[in-house]
Amino acid sequence: MRDPVSSPKPPDLPPGVVLHGAWSSDYASVLTPAALDFVAKLTRAFGERREALLARRQERQAAFNRGLRPHFLPDTQAIRDGDWKVAPLPRDLLDRRVEITGPVERKMIINALNSGASVFMADFEDANSPTWDNVVRGQLNLMDAVRRTITFTADNGKHYALVEKPAVLFVRPRGWHLPERHLEVDGKPVPGAFLDFGLFFFHNVHEQLARGTGPYFYLPKMESHLEARLWNDVFLLAQSELGVARGTIKATVLIETLPAAFEMHEILYELREHSAGLNCGRWDYIFSFIKKLQSDPAFLLPDRGQVTMDKAFLDAYSRLLIQTCHRRGVHAMGGMAAFIPIKGDAAANEKALAQVRADKLREVRNGHDGTWVAHPALVPLARNVFDEHMPGPNQLHNLRADVKVGEKELLAVPQGTRTEEGLRHNIRVGVQYMAAWLDGLGCVPLYNLMEDAATAEISRAQVWQWIHHGATLEDGRHVTPELFRQVMAEEMEELEREGAPSRYGERFTQARHLFERLSVTPTFEDFLTLPAYEALDPQY
Repeated sequence: MRDPVSSPKPPDLPPGVVLHGAWSSDYASVLTPAALDFVAKLTRAFGERREALLARRQERQAAFNRGLRPHFLPDTQAIRDGDWKVAPLPRDLLDRRVEITGPVERKMIINALNSGASVFMADFEDANSPTWDNVVRGQLNLMDAVRRTITFTADNGKHYALVEKPAVLFVRPRGWHLPERHLEVDGKPVPGAFLDFGLFFFHNVHEQLARGTGPYFYLPKMESHLEARLWNDVFLLAQSELGVARGTIKATVLIETLPAAFEMHEILYELREHSAGLNCGRWDYIFSFIKKLQSDPAFLLPDRGQVTMDKAFLDAYSRLLIQTCHRRGVHAMGGMAAFIPIKGDAAANEKALAQVRADKLREVRNGHDGTWVAHPALVPLARNVFDEHMPGPNQLHNLRADVKVGEKELLAVPQGTRTEEGLRHNIRVGVQYMAAWLDGLGCVPLYNLMEDAATAEISRAQVWQWIHHGATLEDGRHVTPELFRQVMAEEMEELEREGAPSRYGERFTQARHLFERLSVTPTFEDFLTLPAYEALDPQY
């Protein structure tokens, strides 16, 4: 750990900035007055635009609920038809064949950077429970990682340090919708996105450039090119404030909302000076598909396990993303394999690895330039697949002119069945993940999958969708609130026998009540992390 900085109390804060979060002496090197002043500048310059864009999301959702469907925008046809390219990529971003994702916890950062992956994405979004300590200490951990001084010694004495050539670092700040209530500017909570981006960029940009790399980001959950334009303007101001050349920042946008899939060219165009491509954020994309089309029973999905990337709307958007990126000269990244190694069951482990191998093979053959894994043990598997089928650093030359994907294909529902076991699995996963999240953990291994906020969102959204529309199960029964409560009670009894309440304490009861409320409420809650955030400790 970094030696605590001698500071027994918070610094004198810039005018208009109020700290509500607890203070620890080792926060001092992160929450400096200058860094907080930088975050306040971003908030004052762009806070109102962020709020207006969030309001626009609500207006579009209301239109979808009335029956309007997502579509390609007529006003931006010239951008889609134009012959433009994004700016050239830095040398260390030309080959991104395997990327690993994970939270900003100290040991996991070291393991991910040492995993042999091309890129590590440090995640303040789906893999992080945004307790105040997780947020600030995550920045501290990344400052040490950038400077190659990060170390960790476990209770058993095992020591962790960086290898000679670690993965290239990307950082994913929170999405536009998430506030950071522990810090206020001019009487309002700071948007989590401005805090996560602002602190990391302020403290690390010059150190990264001196080390021959750069400030690289993943941008989550955007729903339109106007939201991408906001990020681009944030980048321009940030670079100007810190004396960094325009275009230094590079960012990959996760296409993980249904409306964004209809604006991929436009998103790249807005960020064309700062773009490092697009990524198939597959788990949130499934969640968004349910959310955006929530009012129409024609879009009922089968069991979560049957909604795979080789089918219907997921296959269509994945191929369209590759075509779009390569036409603009930038990388198309594949999605995350959520499987993790299964210990003590060789046959089950081999079956899981075979599924990951097939998924990566599909991606590289489709033309993706790289892929995601959630566990270091899967890096060699994914790398072997891409090494065999992608001999060069990328596949930008593969323009996929054969791909013909329109609005119909992007809205195609996969065939499959809805089962009682699917309902039970969603409840088990949703409650346990939310209990862990409330306890400060953002990613949790459950039933041999790495669950994060995105995968948990699928579970609770699917239960809501099935109840809301009275979906028919394979055995002919309809999913009613009564059936849901009966199944949930049985699953909670099973989880109690397995010891879940003792693992999570009162958080288990909180999670159970929250999951039930989100499942049966007449109005769909936009994000489970918003009501769950209210249950986190307001100071820590």
